[in-house]
Amino acid sequence: MSRIRSAVTAVDRRSFLAVAGAVGLSAGIGAAVGATGGSGSASAAPAPTGPGTTGPATPTATPTPTPTGPSADRTTLHSLAAPRDRSAAFRRIGDGPGWRRVVREQFASAKSGREDRRKVLSSFVQLTDLHVTDVQHPVRTEYVRSESPGAWRPHEALSVAGAVSLIEQVNALGTGPATGAPLAFAMTTGDNTDNNSLCELDWYLTLMSGGLVTPNSGDPGAYEGVQNSGLRMYWHPEDGAPDSDKRLGYPRIDGFLEAALRPVRSPGLALPWYSTVGNHDSLASGAYADRTGFLAEFAVGTRKLYDLPDQDAAALLAQISQGDTANGGPLISLLRREKRRMRTITADPRRAPFTPLQYLTAHLDSAHTGAGPVGHGYTKANLASASLDYTFSMGANVTGVSLDTTDHGGHFTGSVGTGQLNWLEGILKEHSDGYVVLFTHHNSWTMGNRRPDPARPGEARHGGDEVVALLRRHRSAVAWINGHSHRNVVLPHGSFWEISTASHIDFPQQARVVEIADNRDGTLSLFTTLIESAAPRETDFTDLSQSGLASLYRELALNAQGSRQDLAGLSDARNTELLLRR
Repeated sequence: MSRIRSAVTAVDRRSFLAVAGAVGLSAGIGAAVGATGGSGSASAAPAPTGPGTTGPATPTATPTPTPTGPSADRTTLHSLAAPRDRSAAFRRIGDGPGWRRVVREQFASAKSGREDRRKVLSSFVQLTDLHVTDVQHPVRTEYVRSESPGAWRPHEALSVAGAVSLIEQVNALGTGPATGAPLAFAMTTGDNTDNNSLCELDWYLTLMSGGLVTPNSGDPGAYEGVQNSGLRMYWHPEDGAPDSDKRLGYPRIDGFLEAALRPVRSPGLALPWYSTVGNHDSLASGAYADRTGFLAEFAVGTRKLYDLPDQDAAALLAQISQGDTANGGPLISLLRREKRRMRTITADPRRAPFTPLQYLTAHLDSAHTGAGPVGHGYTKANLASASLDYTFSMGANVTGVSLDTTDHGGHFTGSVGTGQLNWLEGILKEHSDGYVVLFTHHNSWTMGNRRPDPARPGEARHGGDEVVALLRRHRSAVAWINGHSHRNVVLPHGSFWEISTASHIDFPQQARVVEIADNRDGTLSLFTTLIESAAPRETDFTDLSQSGLASLYRELALNAQGSRQDLAGLSDARNTELLLRR
């Protein structure tokens, strides 16, 4: 019997599609091909489209960051994590000045007195690209770091502690920093997990709902990943020998690996929360739709590849960059021929990939209800239809739409099917007298993959430009909120705003509060405010407590080799007031 038969049933195999798992890919390939996981980069986000992209006034900044909400002091309006000495080889973090709120008037002028008239319609938090990571997973491709330093992140072993600290900060906010209205819910916009594995899914759901997470797989008493492998292209925190990261100032931290695998207690979100799926939640390494079952079997097995000859790593990276790897063929071929180079690890069935059916079932499990709602947006109707799309109420006359943009045929870029596009248009028409907010993982400029969905081979796929065109045709659409590119970007699209938020795996590790208000003068204001985790800004390398690890998670991310330094985005994509005429 297959090693994964207990984890992936025969029925699920038919819907497996991509079950074997970026910014488009897990560590290794994802960071190597860029912060979007593909050829489209956040820095190359497209120009705004259509009428209304230039407005009656240029964006302006308020003189001082003085929002009305009592939670403002916990946001980047007040202060933020910043390098104390940008010229240092290893940059230590301290308190930096906050970012002022920028008023963007491309669609409507900001009228005086609106703060006294406005009525809050919805107030919530967006979390995205948590990438809760099993760093010992056999399908990970850390070994391409020999050709691309950014292809492996030294801090990933602390992703669970980092996520808990972000949850603690959300819980501490209570109200929106711009309006003071109570926060109603939180939404994750995908890449909640990193390797599409069952253990990561359980860790993510436990983090969000509350409970104890032990971020370890394989041997319960030992670390079997790359950071004690003796291979000096990886940071070895627990020895004094030189390695590629210590040469750049990375510290020696005795006890790091044991601390990283320790149980972590999460309070869970105190708010109701909803979930949107990303490519890392659906595909092996966030990109591969292996229908042979090889990667699924490899994931639960006893062998792991830690290094490669440089020329083989370069060849794999080239194939990934060209986008010709949807079925995982090059990676599978590599793993088949490199068996002698592999090391023995402890098998673990919890590393099996999860199917869409298992993803839905896990969300609907009462053990993961937390602050609710049951299913976190998903219902039994989703199970019956094998759909990951749903709607929910965001407040007075505001409807949220969660749409699955993953290409189940494989690849880290996204698209939607004709049925999904028609369903979305129906929702927009149904709520023509209200407001609609679209939540997806991919953004408009990373939805260009039109490979057919293996489950619907005759159905056409549609890109981000078509989603933008659809939303622009309907006055009810006010915002499209997403992630994937790990960078803060805000784009005007003729009649609505696209808001893309930085990840919590790459520095600056942020989430975003969004407040929608009717100014009762013919305009709406969408306030966006970035937040960081609750972890102390200054790190202490001897503090391996839960909060100490969360601080270290941030500082190591700042210093990660090959990491992009522009992910905070431009000033008009951070703390904003986005005006709309209504």
